Amino acid sequence: MVLPAGRDARRPVPPPPPSRPPVARPKRRPRWGRRIGIVLLVLVLALVAFGVYVDANLSRTPALGDSANSSSGTNWLIVGSDSRQKLTPEERAKYATGDETSQLTDTIMILHTGSGPTTLVSVPRDSLLNIPGFGRARVNSAYGKGGGPDGGGPALLVQTIEQATGLRIDHYAEIGFLGIVSVVDAVGGVTLDVPESIKDPKAALDIKKGVQTLDGATALGYVRTRATASSDLGRVERQRALLSALLNKVVSPTTLLNPFRSVPLVDGLNKAITVDSGDHLWNLAQLGLAMKGISSGISTTVPVTPTGTGTLNWDKSRASALFQAIADDQTPPKNALGP
Repeated sequence: MVLPAGRDARRPVPPPPPSRPPVARPKRRPRWGRRIGIVLLVLVLALVAFGVYVDANLSRTPALGDSANSSSGTNWLIVGSDSRQKLTPEERAKYATGDETSQLTDTIMILHTGSGPTTLVSVPRDSLLNIPGFGRARVNSAYGKGGGPDGGGPALLVQTIEQATGLRIDHYAEIGFLGIVSVVDAVGGVTLDVPESIKDPKAALDIKKGVQTLDGATALGYVRTRATASSDLGRVERQRALLSALLNKVVSPTTLLNPFRSVPLVDGLNKAITVDSGDHLWNLAQLGLAMKGISSGISTTVPVTPTGTGTLNWDKSRASALFQAIADDQTPPKNALGP
């Protein structure tokens, strides 16, 4: 480089200014809120997908037809079918179920929810009612007779109940014979306060009095047995108690949040429960929540009078008052309640 002439020609060139040390960028903090949000979103999507899968695989039957009845609130018909047709010979022997051709209903209940108290009404299986197209017979035989609007037993049973009560049935749920066994076992058993010891070989039952946890096989025998002084009326009380305790356990957080219970439970429900063609998984969830309200609601049986032949006639005036109050979504009068 040639410097200009003059006294500045000998002046040294100043060194370049020192470079600044690189500034360390602060480390990014983990975005835990975002990560938690993503995890929650994945869980919600998985839960929704699981629910869609369960709903798509529910067993359904066309049980409800076009009813001329009208009533306030929501009415469920809950049926416990004792059909043995899907049981193996070993299962029929284990549970002492007897004839595999039986097509009767061991349990018939009407659950009402609305602005009034939640009400659960048991219909004794030996009630003599008019079965459309077949005349007067035990109500539990309607399921096996068929001949409803679609030719199926559930539809005829719904017709029979609607005709006898004047209520409109909005939903239908049927629990099969092995349904009780699989669902009770899936939730880890059901705790009940058994009021009396019962031994009944016909129901494969030997149970002691007191608070205890029933497994599936014991629960099935408990709701089937008639080997008590109260016979059929005592049985409907046991059925109400077991169903209420079972559904309370089904919808409890300890069951729903435990995959070791919830997954077998869902599988058991799919195999055990049949609903109407228009019912869905959320309807069953509503049923479970409604059953929780029974503890502060009303549990009763249709008022009946024995005939002396092993069958029962409804007390017309009391039964009419009971079902009229339910249709109006009101509290039934105490004198209309059965045992």
